[in-house]
Amino acid sequence: MLLVLAPLPPMPGFRSVLLPLKAVLGFPAGRGGYGCPRNAEGTHEERLIEPQDDTTEHEHADARVPLRMRRRPPHPRATVLVLHGGQETSERPARPWQLAALRMNPVVRAVIAELPHQDVLVAQVRYRLRGWNGDRADPVRDTLRALDALAELTGPVPTVLLGHSMGGRAALRAAGHPLVTGVVALAPWWPPAEPVEQTAGRRLVALHGERDHVTSPTETADCVRRARDEGATRAGLAVIADGDHGMLRRHRFWHDTAAALVAHVLAPTTAPDPLPEECYGAGASPVLL
Repeated sequence: MLLVLAPLPPMPGFRSVLLPLKAVLGFPAGRGGYGCPRNAEGTHEERLIEPQDDTTEHEHADARVPLRMRRRPPHPRATVLVLHGGQETSERPARPWQLAALRMNPVVRAVIAELPHQDVLVAQVRYRLRGWNGDRADPVRDTLRALDALAELTGPVPTVLLGHSMGGRAALRAAGHPLVTGVVALAPWWPPAEPVEQTAGRRLVALHGERDHVTSPTETADCVRRARDEGATRAGLAVIADGDHGMLRRHRFWHDTAAALVAHVLAPTTAPDPLPEECYGAGASPVLL
């Protein structure tokens, strides 16, 4: 008996699997390779992992916490400080190419495109470690040092903190810094009894995915209510229908809404609020379709 084996269909290559993820993370699909598009001279430039066209580093004298400058006008009169996510416990060094950091790249680009005026500095905190690490709260220490470093660079300009997941928790804890006027939190990790008294006199707005199985929309809603009771100037929450923790589902909606919120918190009288007024009330948080 003659056995004829039909050839197997070709398996999808690594490139075809990775391309959709690249689109969500905001990577351009240049021919220079993943994260390394070719420039006009035909050489590689690693703009995605280490942007070089608009990025410099400033290290606080004794803290060794560099700031990654995403946009630096000559005379800034406001600042946006971005905080990415991390892990509950980890002593591993934080790296700019870890997924939690890369995930904020398209968010930062959307924020820059939506700025209410051109003299806004946009920077990103570089944590020393990947973990929150219990009572040490390492990302909070890094954020406060980064804010002090910004104060040295810019003077006392109003600053909005934009944080995702663990970065949202660090942003909330650092809200009492003299520079901070508002916090925008994306899928924040706000455990029960998280302190909120530092939000008095500040704006606090959160977006949370309806299908988030990592952090809790219910705990976020409780935190917003308590901040409102503690004297936050304006505190609100919106739930994104079908949204997940990584902001991958409906990613464009996440990016656009976060950018519009940052613009509004920076300039509440000129940049419109993308959220309905019900988000700031005492009732159930509305679901954004």
